[in-house]
Amino acid sequence: MAKPKDQDGAQTPEEFAREELRRRREAAGLTQAALAELIFTTRSYLGQMESGQRRLRPEIAELIDRELGTGDYFYRLARAFKSKHAEYFAPAAELEGLARAIYQYASTLVPGLLQTKDYVRAVTRASNPTALAERVDDLVASRMDRARLLDDPATPEVWLVLHEGVLRTAVGGHGVMAEQLRHISASVRAHRITVQVVPFAAGAHGALEASLKLMQFADAPDVAYTEGPHSGQLLDYPALVRRYWRSYDLARAAALSPEVSLTLIESAVEEHARCAQT
Repeated sequence: MAKPKDQDGAQTPEEFAREELRRRREAAGLTQAALAELIFTTRSYLGQMESGQRRLRPEIAELIDRELGTGDYFYRLARAFKSKHAEYFAPAAELEGLARAIYQYASTLVPGLLQTKDYVRAVTRASNPTALAERVDDLVASRMDRARLLDDPATPEVWLVLHEGVLRTAVGGHGVMAEQLRHISASVRAHRITVQVVPFAAGAHGALEASLKLMQFADAPDVAYTEGPHSGQLLDYPALVRRYWRSYDLARAAALSPEVSLTLIESAVEEHARCAQT
């Protein structure tokens, strides 16, 4: 496990928290593996918190306080940190950066990692109709920061299954939608992502009601993330994760092949472009 990135003293509250966690664990005579077992997590997960790869979450901090006898010290530190993402989504956003592979089914919107700036702005404004322009700008910037995860040419592997309704809904207008689908097409043609489309003709399928993301890691079990309006749930219980894998596989089985899906996406680009000109 990597050592904390800062070796010359904490420069931020987050660095202070991770250094304190390591210092107090060692003072208690506990290895990472020993403390991880006491707080019902893995040595890898705890090591990632100590190295700054993962944010100290309040629910984990409470367990650490209990085992180290530190009152509510780490809990208060964790509560002081503000993620740039919605609170319910912050843990999933952290895991995106650690995942070796991301598999997602989307029934209504283009997944966040592939959204263009104008598409993000349209979605953000629609769900925050009275927000100040500065607030909208902040939310858009946060989403675009996430998209930089795909700047790496190979990692994480990304496999998306989109319902055809995602392609047809003119989010932000036909011009914005044409640009959005061109971006997806370009990412596919660059071999950066794999996309399949479940056509309207497929009818019902195993993930019809779901909006789900599955993430795989090099040194940790798979997790599932499901989301609704203003809420989300990160799940790591193995039996439940397996059920979500089945739902995803059923959606993938109902989808067109990647090659035919790309043809459909590019056809939708042309349709939106024509509509934008009328």
